[in-house]
Amino acid sequence: MMDWSDRHFRHFLRLLAPRALLYTEMIVAQAILKGDRPRLLDFDASEHPVALQLGGSDPAQLAQSARIGEEWGYDEVNLNVGCPSDRVQNASFGACLMARPALVAECVAAMRSAVAIPVTVKCRIGIDDLDSYEFLEEFVDTVAAAGCGTFIVHARKAILAGLSPRQNREIPPLHYPTVWRLKEARPALTIVINGGIRALAGAEPHWARVDGVMVGREAYHNPYAFAALDRRAWPADGPIPEPRLVVERMRPYFERELARGTRLHSITRHMLGLYAGRPGARAWRRTLSELGRRDGADFSVVEQACRAADGLGAEPAGA
Repeated sequence: MMDWSDRHFRHFLRLLAPRALLYTEMIVAQAILKGDRPRLLDFDASEHPVALQLGGSDPAQLAQSARIGEEWGYDEVNLNVGCPSDRVQNASFGACLMARPALVAECVAAMRSAVAIPVTVKCRIGIDDLDSYEFLEEFVDTVAAAGCGTFIVHARKAILAGLSPRQNREIPPLHYPTVWRLKEARPALTIVINGGIRALAGAEPHWARVDGVMVGREAYHNPYAFAALDRRAWPADGPIPEPRLVVERMRPYFERELARGTRLHSITRHMLGLYAGRPGARAWRRTLSELGRRDGADFSVVEQACRAADGLGAEPAGA
């Protein structure tokens, strides 16, 4: 979810899903040590609980970055061992690390010694020819022995050569029973399933078999599907707010961010899915996309997009 699940998106999603654990985009440990930490790590208090997802393979760097994340106020640190992109592989981290479970364990042990908050791992069920259940179980056992009690498992293997990240989310077949089997074999571990889950109905088979469900891009494109999953887990949280109410609750955030120099489009680009599957979705997207990019655009653009979605006002010229 790099460039997607930034602080603006997480604040927006929190209004729809009050309790779900939210994750940052993957942030390279070295960037935290040498880069603009406020830009990389700042988040709104409303986002809690929120986990910092790290990429890297150097135990010392990861430990230091994890400590900084804890000091910044994050509730969890997650090591991404599932991303298959060439850029990540070239830096020797992400999914390629599954071939080196001892190194992943060393990274986890270093992070665990540096922080008091949970350290978790996100991985695949395998990579390339290392795709047997026995390989996955051995990988998990090795890393768990270093102090990791929670694994978020994407139920596809990653093919590290010849497929793009998008193809790696679509071409290798999903195999949910592998993740279910892992939970059954290791009941003391917290096992969260990920991959291809797009709606409440699609998540239902998993509730009794694993400890949690992770949803990624579907939460971005269809946030109400994510909200339905949140209410499935915590039904006492009450009804999901309608789009108009979500927009109104976003108003103070827009005002704060615009006052500090944030461009409107930096926030609204993450809200294009608010009306997904509803009448007016096209008008909503088009108004935000065309007017939200203009210099000086303010919250009135979001209000105009609402009116257009509700059929109460015109879309931008040319619609």
